[in-house]
Amino acid sequence: RKETYSSYIYKVLKQVHPDTGISNKAMAILNSFVNDIFERIATEASKLAAYSKKSTISSREIQTSVRLILPGELAKHAISEGTKSVT
Repeated sequence: RKETYSSYIYKVLKQVHPDTGISNKAMAILNSFVNDIFERIATEASKLAAYSKKSTISSREIQTSVRLILPGELAKHAISEGTKSVT
């Protein structure tokens, strides 16, 4: 079952660019992108937990997965925002 992030994407767009709209096709592409990144991070985190013989994925596995999947500066920003959201 595929999740849809359209309402969240729209809310963020309105925060950043209040007078800008988004086409259905562009929304579908962004939705697909978010699902893809989510799946990559979840898969990597699952492998990391398995390597450590753990049955639970913690924020540490998520953070390590983000570092492995996202390039340089993007990973730094993602980790910074992720840390802010859980503390």
